[in-house]
Amino acid sequence: MNRRLRSLARLVRLPAALTVLGDGLTGAAATGRSRDPRVLALPLSSVCLYWAGMALNDYADRDLDAVERPERPIPSGEVAPGEALAVACGLTAAGVGVAALSGGRRAALVASALAATVWTYDLVLKPTPWAPLGMAAARGLDVLLGAGDRTADAARPALAMAVHTLGVTALSRGEVHGTRPEVAAGSLACTLLSTAVAALPPAKGHDASHGTVEGLGAALFAGVYAVSVGSAQGRALVDPTAGRAREATGTGIRGMIPLQAALLARYGAPRTACALAVAAPLAARAARTAVVT
Repeated sequence: MNRRLRSLARLVRLPAALTVLGDGLTGAAATGRSRDPRVLALPLSSVCLYWAGMALNDYADRDLDAVERPERPIPSGEVAPGEALAVACGLTAAGVGVAALSGGRRAALVASALAATVWTYDLVLKPTPWAPLGMAAARGLDVLLGAGDRTADAARPALAMAVHTLGVTALSRGEVHGTRPEVAAGSLACTLLSTAVAALPPAKGHDASHGTVEGLGAALFAGVYAVSVGSAQGRALVDPTAGRAREATGTGIRGMIPLQAALLARYGAPRTACALAVAAPLAARAARTAVVT
């Protein structure tokens, strides 16, 4: 049984789910819904949909992985293709269901759009040049999941997370055969833009607090994000090998946590930001024993 659970954990990239916990919370903070108890269930919806996407990813890539990554659960024989597809379907239904129960009709609609984007990415877009845009759209929708009826107010944090995801996904396409300097440079530019969005104060008249604590917290977390992710992408720019691309991709995935923390602090939720930041070292430790890319 333990071996079976480990195989399923590898299939869904279990520790990487820590990187989606802050998406819905960020959207909620941007719209003043942080104290709504129903918001606390939305990260579970995000996790289910994220895991569904990982299982579906391996199902869709099973033939390619047999050549390039034979150690993955399906080509290694640990998980059958049909089982991976069933896991993806079950987790998708669970994610949309949790969103509907906790956030009502609007959350169910956003979760359904997110699920459709995830499936379209894995089954259609992934081999095409549009893949990074598809993944970026999915991450932006995950932020909007926490916004309720005020999705426009969460557009800025959704943009920050989407731009970051765009850069990480573009760079991840070079994990096996290496990347190109211009791709690494573009990813670094995405990181710098996301840093600016997170660090700068919200628009005038926004509900978020503009106190010193919020500003300092946002600047601190944004700095951690920029240095960690930007440094790895800079190394990939200088040395665009597959190893550097994998390193920068893994760092970029884990870097979503301090970026989310910066946005949470900026939108008046510094305590939630600090609590989320505790997940960063946990993600790094977990990544040593379970692949997250």
